[in-house]
Amino acid sequence: MKLITFTKKGIYCPQGKFYIDPWRPVDMAVITHGHADHARWGMKKYLCHHFTKPILHQRIGLDIECQSLTYGEKININGVQLSLHPAGHIIGSAQIRLEYKGFITVISGDYKVQDDGLSTPFELVKCNEFVTESTFGLPIYNWLDVPDLNKKLQNWVLKNKENNKTSVFIGYSLGKAQRIMKAVEGLGELYVHYSIGKLNEAFEAVGIDLPEYTIADFRERLKEMEHKIVIVPPALLDSNIIKKIPDPATAICSGWMQVRGARRWRSADAGFAMSDHADWKGLLQAIKATEAEIVHVTHGQTEVFSKYLNEIGIQSDVVETLFGDDEEQPEKETIETPEP
Repeated sequence: MKLITFTKKGIYCPQGKFYIDPWRPVDMAVITHGHADHARWGMKKYLCHHFTKPILHQRIGLDIECQSLTYGEKININGVQLSLHPAGHIIGSAQIRLEYKGFITVISGDYKVQDDGLSTPFELVKCNEFVTESTFGLPIYNWLDVPDLNKKLQNWVLKNKENNKTSVFIGYSLGKAQRIMKAVEGLGELYVHYSIGKLNEAFEAVGIDLPEYTIADFRERLKEMEHKIVIVPPALLDSNIIKKIPDPATAICSGWMQVRGARRWRSADAGFAMSDHADWKGLLQAIKATEAEIVHVTHGQTEVFSKYLNEIGIQSDVVETLFGDDEEQPEKETIETPEP
């Protein structure tokens, strides 16, 4: 049985007559999470998790028609039973579980199995067919435990304080920035870029507490940020805005920082391998546990990762999509996969 097909508009469920994370306008779109490569403008109707709804309103518009569900809540769409399950990627991120005549397909969206203490932790969902990402589908990518990583960020801030430096973190506005905020809570006053502040409102709207922060004024009040903690999106890394911040020390927070060479990718003082995606071990752990008979690899290190799955006895193929990477791309690295 085939519950999904891969079309020019996106992943389509013919029985249910809806799309999952479509990249072109459709009548009905089921959205895994609020990042822009998965949640796009122009759909007649949206369906997502309750926590994603305010993000869609922030990013797409208040006038969209949007239905939302809790995790595990089941609805029937044209005979297909649909439910959302935690993906652990960012706030409201969901795996989409579809069931029709006893056949189960799960579309993961982006996910991580590591509990970051902010997102709802990843939930294993057994299925016949699994659609997975592979953003970090190479064995070099193995994340530190969250407390150990947070400690590294904290030590860097404390060192900057000793050296009279302003700690400037560069992290994606949705998901990464909020993790940074929690990691350095209590170490000093927090200033965030306007785009981060707007998305913080979506967290607060669903009852998620974040540390106190101030929206940074990069035009007239730069002096008040001196020797404090500032968080900005990646687009500002090489901008004049950061150069105007008093005594800045900059740190990129991205999974790509796992590879030492990636730190030369742009002018930053430090790099921390903080990612909202599963690492190599996490991907394999999740995929094996689903017990899926077929695995579709949609974006990231697709060819290498799919080849490895087939070599270890998991039937897999590569599916071309327009999903991107919500983390900045570094220089390409050539890394071998292990023998199966």
